[in-house]
Amino acid sequence: MAYLGPRLGVSRIFLPRVAVFRLLGTVRMDDMGLALGHSALERLDFDNVVLKKLPLDPSEEAGVRLVKGACFSRVKPEPLNNPRFVAVSRDALALLGLDGDEVMNDPLGPEYLSGSKVMPGSEPAAHCYCGHQFGQFAGQLGDGAACYLGEVKVPPGQNPKLLRENPSGRWEIQVKGAGLTPYSRKADGRKVLRSSIREFLCSEAMFFLGIPTTRAGSVVTSDSKVLRDVYYSGNPSYERCSVVLRIAPTFLRFGSFEIFKPADEFTGRQGPSYGREEIRGQMLDYVIETFYPEIQQNYPDRVERNVAFFREVMCRTAQLVAQWQSVGFCHGVLNTDNMSVLGLTLDYGPYGFMDRFDPDFICNASDNSGRYSYKAQPAICRWNLVKLAEALAPELPTDRAKAVIDEYLDQFNRSYLENMRKKLGLLRKEEPEDEILITELLRTMHDTGADFTNTFRSLSQISCPSERETEQDKEIVKKATELFLAQCASLEELKSANKPTMDPRELAMLLSMAQSNPTLFEMMSDRATIARQLDRMSKLKVLMETSQEELRARQAQEWTSWITLYRKRLACELEGQSDVQALQEERVRVMNSTNPRVVLRNYIAQNAIEAAENGDFSEVQRVLKVLERPFSSQPGLELPALVGSHGSTAQGERDEREEQEQRASGSSTAIDPVPYDSKPPAWARQICVT
Repeated sequence: MAYLGPRLGVSRIFLPRVAVFRLLGTVRMDDMGLALGHSALERLDFDNVVLKKLPLDPSEEAGVRLVKGACFSRVKPEPLNNPRFVAVSRDALALLGLDGDEVMNDPLGPEYLSGSKVMPGSEPAAHCYCGHQFGQFAGQLGDGAACYLGEVKVPPGQNPKLLRENPSGRWEIQVKGAGLTPYSRKADGRKVLRSSIREFLCSEAMFFLGIPTTRAGSVVTSDSKVLRDVYYSGNPSYERCSVVLRIAPTFLRFGSFEIFKPADEFTGRQGPSYGREEIRGQMLDYVIETFYPEIQQNYPDRVERNVAFFREVMCRTAQLVAQWQSVGFCHGVLNTDNMSVLGLTLDYGPYGFMDRFDPDFICNASDNSGRYSYKAQPAICRWNLVKLAEALAPELPTDRAKAVIDEYLDQFNRSYLENMRKKLGLLRKEEPEDEILITELLRTMHDTGADFTNTFRSLSQISCPSERETEQDKEIVKKATELFLAQCASLEELKSANKPTMDPRELAMLLSMAQSNPTLFEMMSDRATIARQLDRMSKLKVLMETSQEELRARQAQEWTSWITLYRKRLACELEGQSDVQALQEERVRVMNSTNPRVVLRNYIAQNAIEAAENGDFSEVQRVLKVLERPFSSQPGLELPALVGSHGSTAQGERDEREEQEQRASGSSTAIDPVPYDSKPPAWARQICVT
């Protein structure tokens, strides 16, 4: 059994009665004798340092309000009706010294990990931050649905690597979806099952892919319900309230420092703590001393310390987005309030792993301009760093910040090229033409509509060439071409993908407006959006005049050309190597541990969500097992057990109203389940995430 943390000490047990009631939170008097000490969650050792180091809102007034001069506000999580676990991540809970099976079987587990009961030592609070959303300063935002529960001391025996990544010695835990906070704005502070499952699964998926991320320990659902309009169509329906337990060293973000911003020149909004410069200094001291102790120790001069801190944040951010690009991950909402000061992937909303490679891939259906598209992510992260630098001034001198930001592109390119060389198995040499080889691969993937994940995974099946070209080499190229053709899009898929998303009449109007009234045009659209629409129209015109046979022949020619170029580069790897077989084995090993077999595609998450909404949580748990070993084949876990409304599923805990809605919606008929490592089924193109 994993270590469960120290039991409540004698001094805590024999506190005066009032203090005991405070520590026990919402535990009822008739629960006290049975509950205390029997739940592992009651033995977590909290040390809530951030609430001691940063100013707390003195008001405990309920409801939404502007919070001035404070970084946190105390809140009271709203209990759920009949909370129960959907799934837990044993690996994530082990960070807290908890045994996942024990938590899963703990009758109090769902209550504590949904905020319905407050654990001893927990101090629920919500964090105040601001942010630039889609390029515009939005003013006060804050934890509208998330609730800080406290900081749990790292248990003895924690992995030394984790301690290096989290030198604070504590793990902050949050529940997301626990009800109203002062920062909920016009929302209700609740999350539903579909969004909670997506965040839970992707948090863990990213960790096991080796990408820095916040973690998710559990997801809880309930009989409490809220009204949601999923498609913004004017047809809302009730959905189950659900809560995710999130774990990280800290959830402080770029936007945490924007609460001091003066009135924005475009929106007129300002940070709620404008003028409180001393709080900015406190927050900066806390972050550096707690999470960057080496910088604190090595730079006695305050300005030099702050510059070193900003440079480290810049490097971590550049490396993070390089890793995203390398696995085809698109965040979807890269606002400054969704950027971690530790370089972690933060806040999983309308994210998406790319299926067919498209540099213009937009995972967030609300992102009409493509601001947060796949190809835009590196530049957007740089833009966000500029906003962080502005928020840190004058603690961070402007000229010094600019010099650091000027290093960003080189840092990103180095990290990206290093990742891509591993993905291509180029381990021995770094050749100038490698960038061209990578660019040509991506161009070929784009032109042929190749699947991003599966194409990279297939690369390890291409062997190094012999010294002289033989008939066997020609056969290898032919088989490799067939391998990649299996990952290419069909003619119908490409036609569908290249249909303009804008009505032709609207497009014609905007084109005319761009010529006659550029100022009005800039208010209504932008040139990049119009250029994408025109490019789609051009490609669609060509495709309409192409047969499937002609398309396949062109795709085969493109892949044959690239594979030939790739094998020439592999020949360079062999130069001076005495043991070619050993090199080939190492190459395959590195590539297969860099190019995942499985990622959390939208259709995989959707299958799990639909099964869970029908009362069967086993597919969520099954997908988690698959994602915990994304680079390996797992016998018995190749296929989903359930496929939601796209196949058969157990009814489980569904009420009559839900069944009526299911019948009324005309769900798809059952189809054969698609393997987790497969290209997405046709119905996956209809999934819309906002």
